[in-house]
Amino acid sequence: MPGSREGEKGLRGFMGFFYLLHHDQHARYDRMFRFLWIYVLLLGVAGFLLDTPENIVRGLVEIVTTEDALITDYVLVAGPGAALVNSALVTAISICVLYLSKDVLNGMTLVVIGLMSGFSLFGKNFVNIWPILLGGWLYPKLRKEPIGSYANVALMATALSPVVSYISLDNGWGNPLLGMAVGLVIGFIMPPLAGYTYRIQNGMNLYNVGFACGLVALICVPLISSLGAAPTLRYCWATGYNQTFGVVLGVQCTGLILSGLFFSKKPTWAAWAGYRRLLLTSGRAPSDYLRMFGPAPVLINTGVNGLIAMALILAVGGDLNGPTVGAIMTIMGFSAFGKHAFNIIPVMAGVVLGGQLMSWGLDDNSVQLACLFCTTLAPISGYFGWPYGVLAGFLHSSVVLFTSSPVAGMNLYNNGFSGGLVAIVLYPTIIAIAQHRKPVLQDEDYFDQLEHDEPVMPPEPHEISEEREE
Repeated sequence: MPGSREGEKGLRGFMGFFYLLHHDQHARYDRMFRFLWIYVLLLGVAGFLLDTPENIVRGLVEIVTTEDALITDYVLVAGPGAALVNSALVTAISICVLYLSKDVLNGMTLVVIGLMSGFSLFGKNFVNIWPILLGGWLYPKLRKEPIGSYANVALMATALSPVVSYISLDNGWGNPLLGMAVGLVIGFIMPPLAGYTYRIQNGMNLYNVGFACGLVALICVPLISSLGAAPTLRYCWATGYNQTFGVVLGVQCTGLILSGLFFSKKPTWAAWAGYRRLLLTSGRAPSDYLRMFGPAPVLINTGVNGLIAMALILAVGGDLNGPTVGAIMTIMGFSAFGKHAFNIIPVMAGVVLGGQLMSWGLDDNSVQLACLFCTTLAPISGYFGWPYGVLAGFLHSSVVLFTSSPVAGMNLYNNGFSGGLVAIVLYPTIIAIAQHRKPVLQDEDYFDQLEHDEPVMPPEPHEISEEREE
């Protein structure tokens, strides 16, 4: 019958449209790869502009053969050129891992790239990350689950790569084979541990994997010490590069803002309106800004946050070097997943306040890093209000100075570990006393958030992990 044939054609057309829509959703941000490779190229070019090829090769050898406990500034150890080339190599490896694992690209992808490129200026190198990555690959392989679901966690777990370097290069009982074995174990256990720690922090600590890595380091370091070794903290801190890195970061951040406003295939007014809506969110994890608002507002947010972070370091008389530039790049990465100007500034202010009232000052290297990495607690500021953000930063500024000693600098995400401790204490206290609510474990699975790229709406306040007290 004609009517039935037309209906069948219409159904086929609808199913075809649905298929294309579904296919486009799972390839929504695939073109991100080309921009990530451009970023890698720019890092490499910047490195070769700052130093000669001979010095860069010599510096890369120095980086690989150096024990990388926090704080080991590759700019001081090997020069700015070698440090940036190492960052380019680590970032390239990360992109290849994401591509080969068929990871779904979304805001977390930008977080991972920011972390990997930033921390490869002070602790991660293109050799010591491999055992942990291999362990992260074995976990889903043995469980017969998609590897892409765990690629992000495996990459972030390389925060413990100093453990691999220390055991591999130690002159006592350590050796490269044992270092690789320990790295495999770390990479293998990190996915289930990160899934659990995510729940107990209720989305208030953005550096969740850093908290999980801190727990592992608390076990690893005593074991290493009990076997006769003595890992210690390091303080390799470069100075005199403010102008060099200031120009590079300034150009990069300005370019990101202009790209978001004028070159994102979106009217300027719409891009700016999207950014203003982004500023109204709490940043509570999971907050995938790329899926919520699109690329234009995220580009603007990334550039603005980078400028704020750089201005803070210069304002307190700090140094732009491997660790601080790495921290700024981390903030820029998390600009796609929870951080914005309104929720990071109060937490930063809390650390600055601590510098005025406590025995330590803002001229301390670790405190300068805390001024930047404290933004892991940005959700507390965005969710509960700026006074609580100041309180969180104030507490974090002291806690972070003492959490690095028990793990002997083996966890590069030390601020994530201390931020997790502060979040676990503050969150239930605030909601019980000020809001008369009680926390419940999140129902959302940690890894499910990393497997989608379709647009989502910003969550309503208090709809996650809380219920009103009877």
